[in-house]
Amino acid sequence: MLSLIQRVTRASVAVDDIVVGAIDTGLLALVGVEPGDGEAQIARMADRLLGYRVFADEAGRMNRSLADTNGGLLLVSQFTLAADTRSGMRPSFTTAAPPAEAEQGFNRLVDICREKHPGRVETGRFGAHMVISLVNDGPVTFLLRP
Repeated sequence: MLSLIQRVTRASVAVDDIVVGAIDTGLLALVGVEPGDGEAQIARMADRLLGYRVFADEAGRMNRSLADTNGGLLLVSQFTLAADTRSGMRPSFTTAAPPAEAEQGFNRLVDICREKHPGRVETGRFGAHMVISLVNDGPVTFLLRP
């Protein structure tokens, strides 16, 4: 499992021109599920998403997490993130989990984040063509692995 996180002042995801998830200040996380990702990897990713320190403290240092700020979390499934791009001029998706496995893993991640985070946790729509709008704050972007 991997997540590309971006610190945002706002973000939203729309399907067929209808907003299905939106947050104000917080994190947008594009999530790729890889074959074999189990409960341990999913739980660890939830902990990292909620605990990764990317928000400024009083001294301006990245010392505060989403849990500290009670910010929003917008989780968007993105199988292309797990693509193998090491060779050729076209990505291979053999390194991404099959759709049923990916959907189950993504939904479990959403459930854990909602259980652990009192702030807003929103999602896109699994398998849909989504249009994501965001204002990256910084810019601050990190690739997380469990």
